[in-house]
Amino acid sequence: MRQAVEQLQASKIRELANAGMGRSDVLAFWFGESDEVTPEFIRQAAIDSLQAGETFYSHNLGLAVLREAISQEMLQKHGGTISSQRIAVTSGGVNALMLAMQALVNAGDEVVVVTPVWPNLTAQTQILGAQLRTVSLEPVKGKWVLPLDKLLDSISPHTRLLVINSPNNPTGWTLSRQEQQAVLDKCRTTGTWILADEVYENLYFLDSENRCAPSFLDIAHADDKLMVAHSFSKSFLMTGWRLGWLVMPPQVTEHIGKLIEFNTSCAPVFVQRAGVVALQRAQEVTPQVVAHLKTCRNTLAQALQGMPQIEFAVPDGGLYLFLRLLGDHDDLQIAKRLVAEAGLGLAPGSAFAPESQGWLRWCFASKELDRLRLGAERLQSWLSKL
Repeated sequence: MRQAVEQLQASKIRELANAGMGRSDVLAFWFGESDEVTPEFIRQAAIDSLQAGETFYSHNLGLAVLREAISQEMLQKHGGTISSQRIAVTSGGVNALMLAMQALVNAGDEVVVVTPVWPNLTAQTQILGAQLRTVSLEPVKGKWVLPLDKLLDSISPHTRLLVINSPNNPTGWTLSRQEQQAVLDKCRTTGTWILADEVYENLYFLDSENRCAPSFLDIAHADDKLMVAHSFSKSFLMTGWRLGWLVMPPQVTEHIGKLIEFNTSCAPVFVQRAGVVALQRAQEVTPQVVAHLKTCRNTLAQALQGMPQIEFAVPDGGLYLFLRLLGDHDDLQIAKRLVAEAGLGLAPGSAFAPESQGWLRWCFASKELDRLRLGAERLQSWLSKL
């Protein structure tokens, strides 16, 4: 086994979930997905495809009709020149991210990642043998903010790749347009690639005037050193379908197609057909998903408000409320105790970065609002006994 693989840390989120799975009395908020099923018309599109016998390989880069639908979705949101020639369909957002990493990162290259972040983004760099450097967001009264000067100082001509996830999992922090422009300008100067994980872009609650969070695609040129990863998982309630896409400079697309061939060959056709229908009827899904998630966020924040033992800020985007137990705590042990003693499943903050030790991530994507309120009651009751 390669040393880089042997040294990978197993997911603390999965460790926590494994401790509570199978218990009907546990309210599970540990994974990053809604408990609502995919809309029926999306599921039916996959069924129709299977019944039509579409069980064969497709083009490495995805069905032309899906790539064009993605192009139209991106153009509607971000303008510019986001043609289908800049798009590759992938087997999930995580596959899009790994393909970008494989395309750009050599062993020994310097990669800067903004943390706390979904652990796959730091693990992928380690798997490829890159030199990982992190710049941490900083908590201010429960709200995580970007130390922009520190980030810009960390980017040099030796930095091969900068990885940013915004809206951020787990903190809900979202890059402002001014921060994005400063980062893009610096990376243009140093020749550094940007890999933007924007899978939560639709789940944005701060500005009702915009349909989505600020994106690097709003300000970048087609030939900028920028790759943007997206997913059907969050906005269309399709986590288990494993369907995503990657936007890139046009001269890169051919090479990503080669990598897809040597990774997965292609995304399944029937899954891609479901993706086409999801985009064609997006207005029947995504606005309702976002509106409900905003209600979930507000419901949970209201239920937690006033608990003296915790600190948090209402997130700007994403699926998560990130809270800290005041005092010096081992968050993994606290999370395990919450499962065992309170029947409440939250993800430990240290799964996302050492800097978020003592924090807990609560996925508020719940079909039933009373489930969130009950979870808050269980937390308050447990805290009162500490």
